[in-house]
Amino acid sequence: MSRPLPVRELMAVSADGSRIHVEVHGQDGAPAVVLSHGWTCNTRFWDAQIRDLAVDHRVIAYDQRGHGTSPSAGRGGYTTEALADDLEAVLAATLAPGEKAVLAGHSMGGMTIMSASRRAGLREHAAAALLCSTGSSRLIAESLVVPMRPGAVRTRMTRAILGARAPLGPVTPVSRRILKYGTMGAGSAPDRVDACARIVHACPRAARVAWGHVLADLDLDEGVRELRVPTAVIAGTDDRLTPPVHARALAAALPDCLGLTELTGMGHMTPVEAPETVTAKIRELVTTYLPVRGTTHIDGKEEVV
Repeated sequence: MSRPLPVRELMAVSADGSRIHVEVHGQDGAPAVVLSHGWTCNTRFWDAQIRDLAVDHRVIAYDQRGHGTSPSAGRGGYTTEALADDLEAVLAATLAPGEKAVLAGHSMGGMTIMSASRRAGLREHAAAALLCSTGSSRLIAESLVVPMRPGAVRTRMTRAILGARAPLGPVTPVSRRILKYGTMGAGSAPDRVDACARIVHACPRAARVAWGHVLADLDLDEGVRELRVPTAVIAGTDDRLTPPVHARALAAALPDCLGLTELTGMGHMTPVEAPETVTAKIRELVTTYLPVRGTTHIDGKEEVV
């Protein structure tokens, strides 16, 4: 996947001193979009969105701690609170005081937004949010990666997969097939499967394992109920990692849900599998909820000021 060169790169410093790699694409002063990627991914996961949106938006993408070029955290540095800390640090480092942005999170990136829902930084800067292929709790109980009936055995096997310490090794035809089965729809294009495989296999093992343990015991239901910005939800109907049951629960619990879009035949990697749909939803949120010069938005309606 090709992408424009980043306009600017910087390191945001989180509450515990962790350094978070941030890329800012597009022109200063353009409407701001913040992209938060999921477990085992990095900023390259958003290449299609960056390529499209940076033409007329300021697109801020960052590597979650331990992913990409963000350094690993110390002992105890992998928690949902750390996800929220890091997002707040990115917002503070890239947005002016009071400046609003549309936040989009995929999988663990969506969980990041949920975790930060009560934070002052999110409430200061978030105009609207998009949650893609994510859930707030019961991830291992609801996962369909292990093809057997629900129950204690399937849950234990799923927990073991999330916390597996074995190295992923190089990308091979076999590893691509495994990744496609677990994370993508059956009809996914080979080049998109290959792109996702290269991203996932590049994730450092220590971060993959540490975050896998966090996800296994995730409980952000309260964070969903406190996410009070207008929020859209996207899910793939064939997502095995976070099946649509999660998206439906989010849509029911969010205080200001703009609706759930279920993408037929798509798996877990919706921003890569269906980039046009995800990008269009982000654009829609920007158009509706981000003020332009000389206007403001009140209850979703544009008013001249």
